Amino acid sequence: MTFAFVGLGLMGSPMAVRLARAGHPLRVWNRTAAKCAAAVAAGATQAASAADAARGADIVFLCLSDSRAVEAAVFGPEGVAEGIGAGAVVVDFSSVAPDATRAFAARLKAERGAEWVDAPVSGGVAGAEAGTLAVMAGGDQAACARVEPYVKAMAARFTRMGPVGAGQTTKLCNQVIVGSLMCVIAEAARLAANAGIDALKLPEALSGGWADSKPLQICLPRMVKAIHDPPLGAAWTMLKDLDAARALAQRTNTPLPVSAAAAEVFRTLCAREGDEADALRIFALSAPRQGEHGS
Repeated sequence: MTFAFVGLGLMGSPMAVRLARAGHPLRVWNRTAAKCAAAVAAGATQAASAADAARGADIVFLCLSDSRAVEAAVFGPEGVAEGIGAGAVVVDFSSVAPDATRAFAARLKAERGAEWVDAPVSGGVAGAEAGTLAVMAGGDQAACARVEPYVKAMAARFTRMGPVGAGQTTKLCNQVIVGSLMCVIAEAARLAANAGIDALKLPEALSGGWADSKPLQICLPRMVKAIHDPPLGAAWTMLKDLDAARALAQRTNTPLPVSAAAAEVFRTLCAREGDEADALRIFALSAPRQGEHGS
């Protein structure tokens, strides 16, 4: 079995490193070539293009920012589709709208005879580095079974949710929960600070209770201490996913009032601080103006 990995950003790089360290033959490619350095140091070979990386590979992993980036990397000039062979499998760790995923899968199957498994992840950069990611997958049952052992070199859990697109739909459910929780945690932390108690003690005080969660334990201290380097994730990434969830909700007649409000919080952050602002900067949106109580 030989492998390719296309897209070595904040998440993709540590995932590719883990795959290479597991001893699997791996070719890597990224639009910014320097981002391949860590994977190459771990034993991977740097390819000249996405097509070159995919040529002869049994499984091609993708970890890209959005549907536009996935389409360009797979179907653009010197993309994966130019190199991939019939019977190979693309495993897409990116977060992409379910409809776009189904369209990509159908096109790749028709043009190249290759399978597509959508496999978005949850767990953040720390989970990618530790190999503790949760993967929610959609695709043909045989294709999912084929890729699962190798995905588990990079993740702790792999759950097939149904046919192609089901993984991306599950990721939208994940983002509805996480995005809404981030906003609620920011509100609770600001309320604590403005009321004169130490917001940093909230994770300890609430640990084990019904309000406890990984986002509470991880996000709140970073919010309050203004730890944004490295960023937990870009604001636009969360906004993109919440907007995709809202679009799916409209098509399925599903009310999403809480996550709709969360989307507007992240939209405000993007408007004020730019798309690449750390998502946890939402805590700063509610900072008291100078001279107000709690400043």
